[in-house]
Amino acid sequence: MRISVRRYEQRDAEAASAIWNEVVRDGIAFPQLDFLDTVSGHEFFSAQTYTAVAENGENGEILGLYILHPNNIGRCGHIGNSSYAVASRYRGIHVGDALVKDSLRMAKECGFRLMQFNAVVKTNAPALHLYEKNGFVKIGEIPGGFLKKSGVYEDI
Repeated sequence: MRISVRRYEQRDAEAASAIWNEVVRDGIAFPQLDFLDTVSGHEFFSAQTYTAVAENGENGEILGLYILHPNNIGRCGHIGNSSYAVASRYRGIHVGDALVKDSLRMAKECGFRLMQFNAVVKTNAPALHLYEKNGFVKIGEIPGGFLKKSGVYEDI
């Protein structure tokens, strides 16, 4: 499979929302509780500084996505933040790596000088490995900072 990453378009709203919702439904990685429909998904993805989708270059199927936006405002607005979602059936084939690499390129293009992830759940080993592989360093932990769907508080 040839994975390509491109800018999100309105025609991607249904597939992108479904992938996003899958991660929300899992309740182990994203802080969101609400699900997106095609309309609210398009509004959400369009409101970001940049949203991209990874697609199968052979058939156009959407495999995953990321959102990129400021981590803060004003004097800290130069720090970017991203969230990544990959359809469960395509995890483990480097879709996430393609998304992370593209988000770092786009962060620079959008004027961000740094990237910071605020809430990577400590037990999300694949994400932690992916981020470390792409040059991120852990700067701290927040004990019990994430409430999993199971009701267990996990460190971030």
